Amino acid sequence: MPAIVLIGAQWGDEGKGKATDLLGDRVDWIVRYQGGNNAGHTVVLPDGQKFALHLIPSGILTPGITNVIGNGVVVDPAVLLTELAGLDERGVDTSRLLISADAHLIMPYHVAIDKVTERYLGKAKIGTTGRGIGPAYQDKVARVGVRVQDLLDEKILRQKVEAALDIKNQMLVKIYNRKALDPEQVVDEVLASGEKFAHRIADTRLLLNQALERGETVLLEGSQGTLLDVDHGTYPFVTSSNPTSGGASAGSGIGPTRITTVIGILKAYTTRVGSGPFPTELNDEMGERLRKVGGEIGVTTKRLRRTGWFDAVIARYASRVNGITDYFLTKLDVLSGLDTVPICVAYEVDGRRIDDMPMTQTDVHHAVPVYEEMPGWWEDISECRTFEELPANARAYVERIEELSGARVSAVGVGPGRDQTIVRYPMA
Repeated sequence: MPAIVLIGAQWGDEGKGKATDLLGDRVDWIVRYQGGNNAGHTVVLPDGQKFALHLIPSGILTPGITNVIGNGVVVDPAVLLTELAGLDERGVDTSRLLISADAHLIMPYHVAIDKVTERYLGKAKIGTTGRGIGPAYQDKVARVGVRVQDLLDEKILRQKVEAALDIKNQMLVKIYNRKALDPEQVVDEVLASGEKFAHRIADTRLLLNQALERGETVLLEGSQGTLLDVDHGTYPFVTSSNPTSGGASAGSGIGPTRITTVIGILKAYTTRVGSGPFPTELNDEMGERLRKVGGEIGVTTKRLRRTGWFDAVIARYASRVNGITDYFLTKLDVLSGLDTVPICVAYEVDGRRIDDMPMTQTDVHHAVPVYEEMPGWWEDISECRTFEELPANARAYVERIEELSGARVSAVGVGPGRDQTIVRYPMA
């Protein structure tokens, strides 16, 4: 059976949690394959309960699914335990959550360095969440990281922490004028947390491949979005991992030939959080309207999202980079009540029309959107459950996005609820 990848096709916050939840009853395993608690998914159940998930896969809300935090994720032990406790308190069964032994840990010194570095950069800051994700990935690549499996061997853990703080304490004290961290205290703190989830640590790479060999279906869930990918995003205003579909194999241990479907999540308009270029951004009343009606506040950070019109240049780019087979278009209902709805179909850069993603950082910053005006609709579409029930202009908008994006729009979200989704074509 196949492995399915679910990715954000913009700058994140597209509604991947809703899509994962929708597909939950069709799959056996759901894997988070990269990122950390710098991302968030919101899922609204049919009974109106709203869940904000930051680290744990969205499939935790669907009974019977085994959820995996993959090797490509960086895990803050304290955040993990807090999230698990919150789910337990609300009656959610968390017994089927596993954590890769090869995932890396976000240590207290990663958080400290992340916060002081971002403050030190001032106006040049990248816009990180200050949760230690970048520094944890830096240590991983530098081969001095602490992995989840190290929680099972106190001697190795202690050696790694002491070696790391020999250098990082000098940085904190001598460069940033901050207090040094005590290695003993750090080790004790992390070990105490680790004891509470040690039973969840597993060779998930082996388990996932065995599941596929048994004919079970695995859904690989990315966080953030394509334009935040460290290789393929709007660098340097990106995350520290690969949210694109290529990162799914590396972050889970599942070979790329196992993947048969790549589902991209697109918002019916565009948002991003943090610094960086945003060609279709609206710094006016319309931008505020999209923010208010769409509830555009970060699940994890609580930061207001920047808003703008739909960008087909980005969608085409995402289709190519990820090999997208299907799109799930979310929040179409937010656009109801507008006379016209613009779509960015290309950019103009220094007098030149560019139909594809500009090659250089300079050109991305200088890109001016070229718009095509689509007629709007005034009807409330939140109760529509088939594509034919949508107003004609809403259908035309979806079909134009499909044409411009290069992949079929297989599902359309018309509200935040689990049942507020129009399925046009089967995605899995």
